[in-house]
This record gives sequence, structure tokens and C-alpha cells, in this order.
Amino acid sequence: MRVALLVNPAARAGAHTGATSTAAERLRTHGVQTTVLSGGSAAESSALLRAALDAGVDAVAVVGGDGTVNLAIQEVAGTGVPLGIVPSGTGNDFAAMLGLRELDARAAADAIAGGLTRRVDLARVTRGDGSTQYFGTVLASGFDSKVNDRANAMRWPRGGSRYDIAILVEFLTLAGIPYEVDVELADGTREQIRGDLVMATVGNGRTYGSGIPICPDADPADGLLDVLLVRTAGRLRLLRLLSRVYRGTHTTVPEVSVRRARSVRLSSPGVTAYADGDPIGALPLSVDVVPAALTVFTPAPAS
Repeated sequence: MRVALLVNPAARAGAHTGATSTAAERLRTHGVQTTVLSGGSAAESSALLRAALDAGVDAVAVVGGDGTVNLAIQEVAGTGVPLGIVPSGTGNDFAAMLGLRELDARAAADAIAGGLTRRVDLARVTRGDGSTQYFGTVLASGFDSKVNDRANAMRWPRGGSRYDIAILVEFLTLAGIPYEVDVELADGTREQIRGDLVMATVGNGRTYGSGIPICPDADPADGLLDVLLVRTAGRLRLLRLLSRVYRGTHTTVPEVSVRRARSVRLSSPGVTAYADGDPIGALPLSVDVVPAALTVFTPAPAS
């Protein structure tokens, strides 16, 4: 097997050198021909990855977090070329979705060399200019996208705790935002929602923000998206709701509604959406599910 091992030093301050060398050495120990690709920017990394795919590599692996995984998804989606992940970023929610988050570089390389794969869905965003981009985990808009804005601007602390701090700071100025939401439901019927929302979230996976289970029932292999809407309420009620989000028990409270959807269009003035932890575009945006679009390596089940 020939594997292109992608690491983007521009992503998350480029702190992946040790994981890259460990994973590459482990793959080669398994007899896997491994070429390390390291671009100086996202665009350069994408170009290197396209060249490797054109040359006929058998698989692609990524060393990094959700942002670098998202970069690779754009190139391998729909090709049938399997994607492996060595989780080593600030946010590893895509890896968590696949049961890889807790693996170290050696174990992640073992999963790739083992050759066991599965197919998962991707979500596809269409912007107002017609351009498209895939994401694997969650699209956030409203309160949670403002949290991403703040968390990404923070130099300290690193890791998931910065999201916790950003959530608390943004909560102090929390207010409803006018939304127009158009949903194509699982049964093919359509629904329109108009009014103020705290946030509108679209989940292909369960978690964002380094493990927050915002869409706790989302299944990345069911051919559907989870559209989670939070209506405005008093600050005390929303504070109680916030505490439940971390336990994944928030979907039963009256202010929260979840719809299983084939597609959704979100519109709200001045709101930028984030997906897989990075900005993906200003609303309005449309999101649809692309079933079984990605082949991924997965760990062997425990014996």
C-alpha cells in the first residue's frame, strides 16, 4: 500500500512534527510505502495532495486536527481513496466521530496499516456564489459561531478549555438573531422556520469544540443531517441549557428542537458559519447531505 501522509505546518502552529515521524515510521514498519507531504499553506498542501492522488496513491492519511482533515476531505471525497487520521490537533472531533480520538500516533498508524475501512456521509455547503465545500462534523451559526470567532483569536489556553472560556464570555452578551430556516425533512416534506434564534446548528457528526456533544444523536452513516435550533429564552434558562449541552441532554428542553433533514438553508444577516472548526462562509448558506461520500480507516474491533 502506498500512503500520502499529509501534515500542514501552517495549521494550529505546526505542532505535529513528532506525531508525523512516529506515524511514518510505524507505517513503514508495517511495509506501507509512506510519503510525507508538508505544505507551507493550506493551498500548497491541497496542491501536493492532488498531485499524490493523480500519481495513484492507495490511501491518504492526515496528521492534525479537524482543519487539516477538512482540507483532505475536499480532495478525497467521492474518490473511494480511503482517509486515515492521526489525531494531533486542537480539535479532533472528526477523529472522535470515527473512534480514533484517543489513539496515539502509533495506534492510529496501526489502524491505517490494518486496512479496515467504512463509509461515512459528508455534508456539503453551497455558498451564495455557487461555490461548495464539504464538512464532516458540525456547522455552527449564531452563538456558537461567535464562540468560534473568540476561541480562534485566543492565544491561551490551548486545547478544549479555550472553547469553554469563549462560551462563558459570549454568553454575557447573548441575544437572539433573526433567522430564516428552510428544511427538507427526512420524508421529503419541507418546513420553514422564521424568527429569532440563539443559534442554528447542522450536524453530520455529534461533537464540536473539542468534544461538546451539540448534536448528540447525529449518525454520520444514516444519510441525514441533524438540524438543531435554539430559540431565545431568559438568560437563566439559557444558562441551565448551556450546562446540559456538555452532557448531551439539551435536546429535550422546550427551547431546543431537532429535525432530521436531507438539506437545509440558513439565512441571517451578519452571521458567519463555521464548519469543522473553521469559517466556511457568511449566511445565507445551503447544506445538503452526501451519503457514503467518504471512505475512512477505522480501528479493528476489540476481541
